[in-house]
Amino acid sequence: MYGFDTLPRELQEQVVEKVRQQYTPQVAEQWLHPDHLGEIDRPDGRARREGSCHDVVEVFLRVAGEHISRARFSTNGCITTIASANMAMKMAEGRTLAQARAIGQGDILEALGGLPAESEHCAQLAAEALQAAVSDCLKYRAEPWKKLYR
Repeated sequence: MYGFDTLPRELQEQVVEKVRQQYTPQVAEQWLHPDHLGEIDRPDGRARREGSCHDVVEVFLRVAGEHISRARFSTNGCITTIASANMAMKMAEGRTLAQARAIGQGDILEALGGLPAESEHCAQLAAEALQAAVSDCLKYRAEPWKKLYR
């Protein structure tokens, strides 16, 4: 018989096991441990994108020189959106703005070991949000005074 103290843990274990069965180890890891989840106060670049599934990904970038020193995201999304966005942030950190802007859906899918066809749009959403945040960063570099009015 289930007790109130063990039921939540057992349900969580069942969900995690199902994720590990349905997705690659990379997807499960990014979802279970999204170490780039969160916001950056007064970011150098930020962007919010909504996918066809209505998941939203918001990206926050901190830049030092020409390189991205911190990349974070927030989302209301599903397992594959969280995994895709977290992977995109990992891939962006340490890269130049130009290199980060070149990260696309295919790069994220490859890094995740693939996604089911019906979830590939999540990698596209993460890529588009990252690319838009890089563009935002470049826009405010050209006119830094506008950053005060966001």
